[in-house]
Amino acid sequence: MARLHAVSGRSVTPLSTGWELCVTEPGGTPAGDWLPAPVPGTVAQALREAGLYRLGDPLPLHDRDVWYRTRLTGDGPCTLRFHGLATVAEVWLDGERILSSASMFQRHDVPVTLHGVHALRIVFRALNPVLRAQKGRGRWPVRLAEPAGLRAVRTTLLGHMPGWCPPVPAVGPWRPVELITEDGPLRVRSADMRAMLEGRDGRLSLTLAAEWTGSAPPPGWLEVGEMRAPLRWTGPGELRGAVRLPEVAPWWPHSHGRPALHPVRAVVGDERVDLGSTGFRRIEREPGEGFALRVNGERIFCRGACWSSPDIVALPGTRDAYAPWLELARQAGMTMLRVPGIATYEADAFFDLCDEMGILVWQDFMFANFDYPADEAFFDVARREAAQFLDRVQAAPSLAVLCGGSEAEQQAAMLGLPRERWSQPLFDTVLREETERGRPDVPYVTNSPTGGPLPFAADAGVTHYYGVGAYLRPLEDARRANVRFASECLAFANMPEAGALPGVPAVHDPRWKARVPRDPGAPWDFEDVRDHYLRMLYGGDPMVLRYEDPDRYARLSRAVTGEVMEAVFAEWRRVGSLCAGGLVWMFQDVWPGAGWGVVGSGGVPKAAWHALRRAFRPVQILLTDEGVNGLAIHLLNETAEPVEAVLTLTALRRGEVPVLRAERAVTLPPRSAQAIPASSLPNRFMDLTGAYRFGPPAHDAVVAALSDPGAGAPMAEAFHFPQGGRMERADLGLGARVERSAEGWSLILSSRRLARSVHIEDDAFRAEADWFHLPPGGERRVRLVPRHPGAAVPDGEIHALNGLDPTRYRGVA
Repeated sequence: MARLHAVSGRSVTPLSTGWELCVTEPGGTPAGDWLPAPVPGTVAQALREAGLYRLGDPLPLHDRDVWYRTRLTGDGPCTLRFHGLATVAEVWLDGERILSSASMFQRHDVPVTLHGVHALRIVFRALNPVLRAQKGRGRWPVRLAEPAGLRAVRTTLLGHMPGWCPPVPAVGPWRPVELITEDGPLRVRSADMRAMLEGRDGRLSLTLAAEWTGSAPPPGWLEVGEMRAPLRWTGPGELRGAVRLPEVAPWWPHSHGRPALHPVRAVVGDERVDLGSTGFRRIEREPGEGFALRVNGERIFCRGACWSSPDIVALPGTRDAYAPWLELARQAGMTMLRVPGIATYEADAFFDLCDEMGILVWQDFMFANFDYPADEAFFDVARREAAQFLDRVQAAPSLAVLCGGSEAEQQAAMLGLPRERWSQPLFDTVLREETERGRPDVPYVTNSPTGGPLPFAADAGVTHYYGVGAYLRPLEDARRANVRFASECLAFANMPEAGALPGVPAVHDPRWKARVPRDPGAPWDFEDVRDHYLRMLYGGDPMVLRYEDPDRYARLSRAVTGEVMEAVFAEWRRVGSLCAGGLVWMFQDVWPGAGWGVVGSGGVPKAAWHALRRAFRPVQILLTDEGVNGLAIHLLNETAEPVEAVLTLTALRRGEVPVLRAERAVTLPPRSAQAIPASSLPNRFMDLTGAYRFGPPAHDAVVAALSDPGAGAPMAEAFHFPQGGRMERADLGLGARVERSAEGWSLILSSRRLARSVHIEDDAFRAEADWFHLPPGGERRVRLVPRHPGAAVPDGEIHALNGLDPTRYRGVA
């Protein structure tokens, strides 16, 4: 049902205090010490808080039973609501079993009658005996997750995927436990709310399954913002109404407009039902062989990343847990996050924040890789799971794509099974039907990837693109593969900042290598992939560099994955590209180290995050090498307003001397993309790409910039290096001064020569923008963000990959 944020006469009491847990042998009764336990929370979280567990140590909870206990007080009939019990659980009230559950993804409502103080216990049964008892085998083996019995058990694969994820067991009441009592005349059982954008008008319909316990039920009203319409009793226990909002402010992704939300309420007599907020938008899948989304009639280039968890130990679901991560996604210009089928369904607060921030959500149902049971009992479990999830997010405008699951079709195809065995009724029928019933306004995709002659074909449907990446293809493959939509792409072992894994030397230490992601069974890992592109872009032997200059190796490693990502997204966003989106694997790391995440597990952005922030700008300039046709300049404006700017093109010799400079005033119409030959700007020929090879190159860098004609500050910059990424190290004349204002500390940077991958190292502050190229002759202001509340005065160094020595800076208190 749609979330009932508040109902007159309904009291919702979180049962979140006074819980204790005890670990026992399977089938045993608690006899040992009881530990304080957070609820909602997990056993691993409780043990961590007690100092009994840390990531990396085995925690064999799947061979144990875990008991939780607390006391609750009540008087009269009420409902115990369990939002999520991981995974095989029984609930006992005063020694009587009142619930058995075998899915961590289902909510349970249990009616009870209380009189005074009662003992509530939950036992989470050992999972391994359940898995060993599973009968039947899938049609193919799965190496991603183990053991194979997971195919028939509804639990997360997080913690079961060796090669990139620590073995953290998801056990416990991971979602809230509540006590619900009702004493008002209006008893609301469920709410069905549908928000639609019809032309330029909004329309919202509401059906309340409700009872009026008084005499004659009074009339009702449906209120959306300042608009209202009657709610009528259409039969016993049902209220219906609809309201139209002329010229409504629509909901947009933050890149394209304002994510407008409108409060919704129902009023029946003196009783009020708060239904939260919703937005009016229209999401459609474009017809054709590819995959593209239109939002409110506008084609959206969806860019972002795949989500894991804010904390793989606690699996939190609160607004405070999500907000810092989602704010980093928004700051990076990400317009879409994908919750993959290996993870969990996130809590309501996740969707509330995505609604508010204008971040689209690609939501997999929690199925991945396996050949799932094809019997009605399993289908019924899947239907209830999907229906409950869709009910609680039915008003979320951020929900943009629903997907049956991850890599099941790909797994079957890559193992050489016949084509007719790639599909499963779970994805083709069961989940499709639930999507059409619960969110008919959201496009459904059977699997990620899917479409084309092979599920993972890049030039049709939805792909997982690792041509540039794990398959070690050259950067040109990003164009050659004709990617239409990459719901996963560009996985690298993204190097964190220094000290992110305390006490563990980077690269060579076994403790470091244990946290480098790898595909199970592969004779390589994703640091090998990163080294391949380090050699390709910067030259030299990464192994020799690690031996002789490990500090420089680390800096190049941080920079290279971001440079690759920028180059790929420039190809995909350029004018003429058919690509409609790319989601990087992944957004955040699940533990400290060189993981796939572009943000470390502690919430600190890596160099790749800063690169994506540049690549994802809604007002953007791109440079692409078009061979003998020269350099193309692509100007993008995704916003609803025209942009007046000055386009500047500069060619530099030795990164310092301008041998060509041209500029032009340009207008970027709303929601537009245009390509300009760079050769059309100057009044003379210059071989900007080195395509013609007429003698030695006259320059080694080309800088294109879009600048505000008033302030002169660059909105966006793009760089092209005709001789590739290899760089000569020199004295750059890199300067820095510290300024303090009411908003905080800033650095003012300048350079005599073009500085490559400028980065700021400061123990107390991090740079809001980092790992950027700095052209000569101007200044750039970079805001400093405190790393902790005690950060007082900036004191650090400025580095550049092509510089000889760092530049020191220090603020004055």
